[in-house]
Amino acid sequence: MELSSVILTTGSSVGFFRLVNAGVSKLPMPESACRNAWKWRNISTSFVHSFITAIWAVLCFFLHPQMAEDLIETYSVFSHALVSFSIGYFIYDFFDMVINQKLNQSWELLFHHIVVITCFGLSVLSCRYVGFAVVALLVEINSVFLHLRQMLRMSNIAAGTLYRVNSITNLGTYVVFRINTLAWMTRWLVLNRDKVPLLAYTLGSVGMAIMTAMNIVLFYRLLRSDFLKSSTRENKKEKEM
Repeated sequence: MELSSVILTTGSSVGFFRLVNAGVSKLPMPESACRNAWKWRNISTSFVHSFITAIWAVLCFFLHPQMAEDLIETYSVFSHALVSFSIGYFIYDFFDMVINQKLNQSWELLFHHIVVITCFGLSVLSCRYVGFAVVALLVEINSVFLHLRQMLRMSNIAAGTLYRVNSITNLGTYVVFRINTLAWMTRWLVLNRDKVPLLAYTLGSVGMAIMTAMNIVLFYRLLRSDFLKSSTRENKKEKEM
């Protein structure tokens, strides 16, 4: 795969998400979200990336099932383009946060983006571990519901059937497509230690450790916010009756 095609796909992706963000700013915005318009646009853009990438990642394995048998060497142009496309999004989002947010508000996500861009960049430039990168992008299935949750909260719809259904779906897909996927990737990396060069193995191991820690913390926050607090409120109401 030529470097020019990687640069073209990644650059086009950066431009695409700039256009998405600009388009979102022209759409009607919930009144409650107006006080933080940048965050609304940022989350909406992230939602678009997650929606596209989730479908694209599933299609990669559906159309090219051989890739699941060899995550190191086997790949398709379709899957290679997906990883390049995602790099473009993470580059765009990195600079969007740097320009519009204070460092103490976004350093976790900025660090996450640096790790992802580095690991995915190694994959597309070497044309190796593309399958592994596509497996990593399966977490975007959960991100669809994670971003939708944020948008509902910013719209002051943090109650009711829609929010509740999304919260349950979000937590379920979080376990299946985020925690389980990361656990499987970590296991795969350990089992295939002999096939992976030291640099790639070290980079992958550090990346997996960071992602796992961040996802466990986020899972606890989601559980506490959407389920533990609501249970506490219900118990208080029962006591008052």
